[in-house]
Amino acid sequence: MIVFALPTLASNILQTLSGSVNAIWVGQFLGNSALAATANANIIMFLMFATFFGFGMAATVLIGQAIGRGDIDAARRATGGVVGLALLFSLVIAVVGWFASDAILRWLETPAEAFALAHDYLRVTFIAVPASMMMVTLMMASRGAGDAITPLRFMILTVVLDIVLNPVLILGLGPAPRLGIAGSALATAIAGTISLIGMVGWFYAKNHPLRLRGRELGYLVPSLSELRFIIGRGLPMGAQMLVISGAGLVMVGLVNREGLVTAAAYGATLQLWNYIQMPALAVGAAVSAMVAQNIGAGRWDRVSTVTNSGIAINLAMTGVLIGLLLAFDRAALGLFLGDGSEAIEVARHIQLLATWTFLPFGTTIVLIGTLRANGSVIPPLIILALSMFPIRLGFYWLGYPMLGADAIWWSFPLSSLASVAMAWAVYRRGNWRRVLAQPAATSS
Repeated sequence: MIVFALPTLASNILQTLSGSVNAIWVGQFLGNSALAATANANIIMFLMFATFFGFGMAATVLIGQAIGRGDIDAARRATGGVVGLALLFSLVIAVVGWFASDAILRWLETPAEAFALAHDYLRVTFIAVPASMMMVTLMMASRGAGDAITPLRFMILTVVLDIVLNPVLILGLGPAPRLGIAGSALATAIAGTISLIGMVGWFYAKNHPLRLRGRELGYLVPSLSELRFIIGRGLPMGAQMLVISGAGLVMVGLVNREGLVTAAAYGATLQLWNYIQMPALAVGAAVSAMVAQNIGAGRWDRVSTVTNSGIAINLAMTGVLIGLLLAFDRAALGLFLGDGSEAIEVARHIQLLATWTFLPFGTTIVLIGTLRANGSVIPPLIILALSMFPIRLGFYWLGYPMLGADAIWWSFPLSSLASVAMAWAVYRRGNWRRVLAQPAATSS
């Protein structure tokens, strides 16, 4: 599991590193208003990707179980179906997002000082959605087939290009135009597009198990049986991410009410939290893929072992990262906010109160990964919906008169503890083991 999870973890770290370096460029060159603008825009983009995430995960279940059975054609059929769906979905999102940018930012109560910058950044980012979504979809499919190395290779390429192009386009170095915050978004778009082209070429050059040729290109139009499975399982999985991202949007709105300093502090905190959650996401993905393949192979005896190992590995890795972050938080936050920023102390306070939330959060992610590997998607949705809204927001509204902004930060660990308790109960007592995911992709 560690060998399989490490390339995914490295890919996630590199992706987050790219975003962090970009935030450093933006914060140092353009100031706190620009940093707050990127935080507002990035949560919106997470929401867009979360909308499609469930379809990709449903296809990954099909791919993993097909690989476990040794049915390569079914794995390719599932890959083609989700890639075709991703292309259509991302084009619609790009067009709608371009025209709805201002309305979305107003709904988020984006601070006036950051509104124009967020507008420019968000619009350019929407242009990049199709290439980015196709890249993410291919990476998910590849991991579902047990190949975590290919996504890592092209994540490295993406990160290198993004880090190099950001200062060039922000500052207008050499012959490049000076684009400011829009240059940061454009650099990310260019890097993602080049990497997507490279990854597709690699699939064909290396005869990757999921590559499509000849009649297989027709798999880009999914059959009705595949579409029913991907949509039927994918909608609840996507809804899980929408619940998380929707709660994130609400929290951004609540933080924005506290003023620009708190918004900038929260933006820097989110950058660091992205690293803390990396082990949970990587291990959760590894657990889900391994459980799906073992279910496909009929090896139910391995499922509990995989899950328990995932929980232990995640707790160890996440615990170490939390300790390092709290030990060096001032230096880390200074990278994004500048050494003299008044937002640093606010961000340190947020870290002390809420960073440990990622221990129960990671355990929940591993348990949910096991459940969804067999197509059990409704219980995780209910768990996340309850923990993110009635519990988290309920605590905020009840606690704010007494705690002020601290009610926001304390709501994070409270909701995570509730979610892990509910997820463990479903894992131990639920009937998810009897809800066998049907390999609909094998139907013609």
